[in-house]
Amino acid sequence: MNVVKYLIVGFIFGVVLTKAEAVSWYRIYEMFQFDSFHMYGIIMTAIATGVLGIQIIKRTKMNDIKGLPIEIADKEKGTFRYWIGGLIFGLGWAMVGSCPGPIFILIGAGFMSIGFVLFGALFGTFLYGLIKDKLPH
Repeated sequence: MNVVKYLIVGFIFGVVLTKAEAVSWYRIYEMFQFDSFHMYGIIMTAIATGVLGIQIIKRTKMNDIKGLPIEIADKEKGTFRYWIGGLIFGLGWAMVGSCPGPIFILIGAGFMSIGFVLFGALFGTFLYGLIKDKLPH
């Protein structure tokens, strides 16, 4: 029964992304061609919402669902590894027309070819797990 709440949130996430056309390959293509503001608007809205939410959590010293204080550690200053990771993520996103969020949404919508993208994402995660100890963290 505990899993049901996650399925409901995932379902709502899928509906919102689909209705906002954020899972559309064409919208993603438009974004990377700088032809449309649509996806940039969605991303900027998500960033603004996240910043506002984090500030509310920090300033009101909110507690989590178990009553424990929520502690959000400050991130390190931007470094070379963030640029490399962002570049790899962005190139993968541009090449396949999907970031990891909508992969399952697109499979659920019947786009079975996105299964190759899911395989690539899982394989890349597996490879990272193998070499993470050798990478400069």
